[in-house]
Amino acid sequence: MIVYQQLSEIEIIDNVIGGDIALFEVLIRRYNPYLYKVGRSYGYIHQDVEDLMQETFISAFENLGKLHNKTYFKTWLIRIMLNECYRKSYKAAARKEVMADTFVYEKSTPMFSDNGNDDTEKTVGNRELSSIIENAIRQIPMDYRMVFSLRELNGMSVHETAMALNITETNVKVRLNRAKAMLRKEVEKMYSAEEIFEFNLIYCDKIVENVMARVIKSQKVQNEF
Repeated sequence: MIVYQQLSEIEIIDNVIGGDIALFEVLIRRYNPYLYKVGRSYGYIHQDVEDLMQETFISAFENLGKLHNKTYFKTWLIRIMLNECYRKSYKAAARKEVMADTFVYEKSTPMFSDNGNDDTEKTVGNRELSSIIENAIRQIPMDYRMVFSLRELNGMSVHETAMALNITETNVKVRLNRAKAMLRKEVEKMYSAEEIFEFNLIYCDKIVENVMARVIKSQKVQNEF
């Protein structure tokens, strides 16, 4: 197998499309934390999020060749996850929250600023999640919740968030500021973004194993025909 450290993400994707499916594990491990935070922010419990993540990665693998601009792989992958989350909630006849984007945009610093460091995947010493924080996030209407998740928990840019949610960049800024106003009292005092909905490496291995097993099985079936 090619040494993936020497490859860019686009090269990894090209190699997976070319038949080196083992490299897909690199992408799974890289984006597990992103998808987990999206699923938890959507309101699903841990076990459901794991299932949604697996389905997302399988769908991404099966449609990887259809991705025209590989630069936006992360955004594309998150949109698949969001679609999986929506389908699950739709099937369960979950209540949809209707929003109005009528709030005035105000310039403000990121809620979880760490001297400009947006690395939301760094190791965090405190692995205990606050139920207060989780409940506060879930109380935010869905449109604001997802913008908050992508921008603050996953460190995505305004442009990436707008693309993932299919809204304007102005709407991203408006919704983020409103979300932060809703959460500031409960969250800003003691917690950093990395401590919310953290995805432990233990679970990462499980997702990788399950997805890669399905990918390999799928490839074997295709090769038989």
